[in-house]
Amino acid sequence: MKRNLGWVFGLAAGLWATAVYAAEPLATAPVQVREVEQTYSIDGVVEATRQSTVSAQISGRVKGIFFDVGDRVSKGQIILKIDESEANQALAGSRAQLSQAEAALQNARLNYERAKQLFEQKFISQAALDKAKSDFEMANAQAAASEAGAQQSALAQSYTSVMAPYAGVVAARMVEMGEMVTVGKPLMTGFDPSQLRVIANVPQDKLKDIGSRPSVTVEVPSLSRWIKAASVTVQPSADVRTHSTQVRVDLPSNQASVYPGMFVRTHFVVGKVNKLLIPASAVLRRSEVVAVYVVDDKDVPHLRQVRLGEANEQNEIEVLAGLNVGERVAREAVKAGMVAAESKR
Repeated sequence: MKRNLGWVFGLAAGLWATAVYAAEPLATAPVQVREVEQTYSIDGVVEATRQSTVSAQISGRVKGIFFDVGDRVSKGQIILKIDESEANQALAGSRAQLSQAEAALQNARLNYERAKQLFEQKFISQAALDKAKSDFEMANAQAAASEAGAQQSALAQSYTSVMAPYAGVVAARMVEMGEMVTVGKPLMTGFDPSQLRVIANVPQDKLKDIGSRPSVTVEVPSLSRWIKAASVTVQPSADVRTHSTQVRVDLPSNQASVYPGMFVRTHFVVGKVNKLLIPASAVLRRSEVVAVYVVDDKDVPHLRQVRLGEANEQNEIEVLAGLNVGERVAREAVKAGMVAAESKR
């Protein structure tokens, strides 16, 4: 009984929806030829403008890992900690040597001052004065060397706290907790998600068409989004194997959901061309069949198979075959299909 009631209610809902769609007039769009930008399209890959790998600047055991892959970090935040015991001991030893050198310098200074007074009173020889002066200069140099050593030890001690060079996202982590690292060992890789660009390799025979300052639009198929390039740089060199030139397309800042490694298409404007265009929403795709609903003078939609070209950023698509200028197509293919089914009853 419940199953029968559910079937009845479902049928009633379907009939009501069909009636509503049938009652509303179909929105149509004329099939027309317009002059649009002619583009040359080529695949590209998104990469971060700022991406870097942070390496160890001191040897030691990894004591703490505070961020992992995918985490956002701020500039100057400590992302990893290396055991500072050895560095602290080296710093303490350098500071002790500095204190000893400063005490020796003070003593040498006093001896030199006394030697100058005694020399003026002719109580000591020139040789004795020269020795006191030499001892003072040697002590001064030793103090400077000890101070430099202490500063170097303090700098090495600061390397135990690995900090983020800029705000970004952690892309890779190459060490584990407790692992022993040496100088130059890669620790983490990160990138700045606010500054992205697209790398496209353009064949050399197309460089003349796109020009030295090309106008480029980037299509992100997975997001159904078109992005106007902020700037474009054509590299002044070619790959010896592929004979193609790398073109860097900078994207506007802070592109949501776009990240390094994504596949995109770059569309370079190379001129103007007339195209037969219809709204992309009018296209119905069923398996390998691509069709639209053509609306006649009596506002009855008829399904017709078409062959299509490329879409553009205005959400329009080129018709290569199957339609003529002046015909009307239904803007909403699904709604037109329901109206067509109702008209056949």
